[in-house]
Amino acid sequence: MQSQHSSSLSSARTALRPTVLLAFAAIYLIWGSTYLVIRFAIETIPPFLMAGMRFLVAGVLLYAVLRWSGVARPTWAQWRSAAFLGVLMMCGGNGLVTWSEQTVPSALAALMVTTVPLWMVALDALFYGGPKPGARVVVGLGLGLLGVLVLVGPSEGTVHPTGAAVLLLATFLWAQGSLRGRSAKLPRSPWMTAALQMVGGGLVLLLMATLFGEWQRFDPAAVSARSLWAVAYLVIAGSIVALSAYVYLLRETAAASVSTYAFVNPVIALFLGWLVGEPLNVRSFLGAALVISAVILIHWAKTSAAKRGSSRGDSSEPSAEDTVRVRELAPAACPSDR
Repeated sequence: MQSQHSSSLSSARTALRPTVLLAFAAIYLIWGSTYLVIRFAIETIPPFLMAGMRFLVAGVLLYAVLRWSGVARPTWAQWRSAAFLGVLMMCGGNGLVTWSEQTVPSALAALMVTTVPLWMVALDALFYGGPKPGARVVVGLGLGLLGVLVLVGPSEGTVHPTGAAVLLLATFLWAQGSLRGRSAKLPRSPWMTAALQMVGGGLVLLLMATLFGEWQRFDPAAVSARSLWAVAYLVIAGSIVALSAYVYLLRETAAASVSTYAFVNPVIALFLGWLVGEPLNVRSFLGAALVISAVILIHWAKTSAAKRGSSRGDSSEPSAEDTVRVRELAPAACPSDR
């Protein structure tokens, strides 16, 4: 009993440390704002081109800093595995989210992206040998599906159908990458894994920009200062600062506490979207409530199961490094940026 009390006090002191509070503020505010910032960036820069430049620059910068600081050079097998995950997550996930924001308000895009945990639970159970969903998880999946239907149903202020389809594909690919990352041969350093993913995803995004004729439509002289500042913010704050804060938190506090960004980010995105006059109505907020409730319910069920396993001496709960790889360090967020 005394040991548990001491552990609780230690956890409380950790949670109140200024560096921990600042790190939480970073993943909440930066990742919550990236959806709106992406919208600003693609106002004058084609979406795949913008996302490709963003991830390639961020990945190269992060790789250079890591090698300079003594992190081991990745093997070819690690490059190949990380680059493949980068294609699924940075290109298929973040890249498609970026493209969708041409027709979908940033706040609603953030809400659609919140369905990633729903995909992960379903795909894990169906194709990756994961546990069968319990009653709470099934209810959560049902709430999430209902929330998506509310968001995309025919009505003023709902998500554009093409944009909605692309967003759902983005979340599916992100979930696939996260699940595949569990068994992939990746570098021990989660930062190096993220750098390789960003380089691989960035290169494929630039190839997609070429295939879709974005280079021909790109006029450097027409790029606005707001778009330039937005790209710089996504590279530095979204892909490097928030990522570092995320990894730091996983090493300093409970993974369950860190994962609360999944609930907070869409709320931040909704508020920022409302602040700049994006079209939001009662139906938008109802869909938001359903989707976020679904994520919270699934998170609660999985956390409870992990605690029960821990109390039985089960060591199968992922370590901080494993959790980082499953989240796949994104921009940085679920697929926005994260």
